[in-house]
Order: sequence, then C-alpha cells, then structure tokens
Amino acid sequence: MGSLRLALPSEGALYKSTEDFMRSCGMAVRRANERRYTAEVPALPSVEVLYQRQTDITQEVDTASADAGIAGLDRYYESRREGGDTVLALEDLGFGRSQLIIAVQESWLDVTTVSDLADLALEFRERGRELRIATKYPRLVKRSLTARGVNYFTLVQASGALEAAPIMGYADMIADIVDTGTTLKENRLRPLADGVIIKSQAALIVNARSLAEDSEKLRQVREVLERIEAALRARGVQRITANVQAESVQDVARLVMSDRRFGGMHGPTVSDVYSDDGRKWFAAQVVVPKPDVMGAVDHFRRLGGSGITVTDATYVFRKECESYDRLEQEVARFAPASGKPSHAKRGRVPRGKLD
Repeated sequence: MGSLRLALPSEGALYKSTEDFMRSCGMAVRRANERRYTAEVPALPSVEVLYQRQTDITQEVDTASADAGIAGLDRYYESRREGGDTVLALEDLGFGRSQLIIAVQESWLDVTTVSDLADLALEFRERGRELRIATKYPRLVKRSLTARGVNYFTLVQASGALEAAPIMGYADMIADIVDTGTTLKENRLRPLADGVIIKSQAALIVNARSLAEDSEKLRQVREVLERIEAALRARGVQRITANVQAESVQDVARLVMSDRRFGGMHGPTVSDVYSDDGRKWFAAQVVVPKPDVMGAVDHFRRLGGSGITVTDATYVFRKECESYDRLEQEVARFAPASGKPSHAKRGRVPRGKLD
C-alpha cells in the first residue's frame, strides 16, 4: 500500500485552470518550483502529485505509473487503451471546455456539412489523390468520419498550430480542438455545420485495477471524489440567512415554507435570536440555487425579515458520494479473485469522517 499518485497537467491550457480547480476544492497543490515534477497536497498528505504533459496523462494512468489523473476528455478517448484498466471517475470537472471540430477552407463554399465532405473526398479520389486532413487526434477523427460515410482520406499527424497546414500545403483541411474559433477565422478556416467530433472538458480518470489492488488508494480516491463532487455542487447554490420576528420556531418555518421555491433543500433551519428589544426574533437559514437568490431575498422581506445575508457554500455533501458509488462498481470488476480481499471486493470503503 502506498500514496495515491495523481497526475496533473504540467503545461498547456489545463495547467493553470487545474491548479485553480484543485484549490477551489480544498486541495491546493504545493510545488517547490515550476521545474520540479512532483508536488504535494497539504490537505491530503497521502496524495503525491506528478506533473505530466497533458498528452501523456492517460497513458500514465493506463500503465499504472499514476493511479489517477486530470485530463481532457478528448485526450482520454484518443489515447486510452481499449479494454484497459483506465475508467472515468468524473466526466465533467467544470472547466477546460473545448470542441474537436472539422474545419475546411473558407473558399470551399459548397462544403458545409460532413455529407458534402464525403462527396468531396470521392472527387479527390477520382482525381487520383486522397483528401488530406491534418490532426493531432487520428483515432477520434478516423472513427467519426468513417462512421459518417467519409471513406477516402489521409490523416496527416502534425504538431504545433494546425491552422497553418492548408496554407503551407501539407494538408487540405484540419480537425483540431477549438475554444472560441477566433484562430480559425484568422487563418481563413471555418467549421462544418455538423463538424463537432467531440465536446471536451477536464475529467478525472483512474486506474481501476490499481485501486482494486490497494484499499488505501481506493480510500484516498474516495476523499478526492467527495471533495470535488461537493465543491462542484456548491457552485450552484448560496446560503441565505435572515432574522424574522414571530411567536415560535414553527411559525417561522411555516412562513418560510409558504413559498416552497425558497424553502431550502429540505426546509429552513430556524434558531433563536437573543435580542434585547423584548421581541421574539428567530434566524432562518435556507440554501437555494443561485438563480433564485433575489427571489428568496424578496420572500424574506415580505415576511418582515431583516439582516439578510447571502454567502457562498464551500461544499454541499449528500448522503452518498454518487461518483464514488459508480466507481466502486468499476473497481469491483478488477478485485482479486483470491488472496486477501480488498475493500472493493468486500463492498464499500468505510465512510467515516473525512481526514
């Protein structure tokens, strides 16, 4: 049994956003300097961070050089070993959004859809050569185009800025990751109307076999998932507290619940306020979705509420960690057939208080 090895991007678009995300989930990474490729998470002493190139993280997890990692969903599907040990623990971490798209030259006025592209590829074939597509995602591109009837093309694997490929003449078009699409326009390229191959974002991947063979690592992954899932859930809500004058706790609860939209997840929390004005005051607290905050504030005003405060939630935990429950089922498939049973084989990792 050892430390959980967590691979994080060392460069590229996901580097800074991953560090910010880890910090927002209460798992800030402490790294001695940018030239060092190992780091630690003070909140999780048993987790060792390994900084890896974004393109290598899926392979590192696949080979169990790392037990878990944060990678783009596009890179996961492009690089993972079919039938391997790596699985998605959380498919959407809420950042790193992009799309793998097919883009053609603006001058190709008659090519607006993949169907048009299939016809064009056939024309190229009849002229004695195949359509050349520059990409860093040959696996995903080939699978998508073939499935949609584009049968004649050659993939040109390239590094660097693919947008220049048609201008430089080593490809006719490109299939690449885009965010805003501005760079495409500047290089006289445009995406096909139905040219999205995959919508991507940062995801958490794990080696299920590695976790099945080490119950301590499985416990550590549970804590990581608990923190991430609760932090993501908290982003969508805010806590509202107001002082309300009434005769009893029950009266306050009835008033707040008179409009169920603003009654909180399961109802309000109401407690005594020890006032020196001789009147009975109670503090009512609810958690509501962010879009409903102003509606909830007005609701408390109508109830005569005062001292209304709105605060962000750090975590919102549910009875169970849904992502961990799903992961347990994946891990169970790799549980040892004999020998000392792991937690995955026996059932659930104990859900005691988080360290």
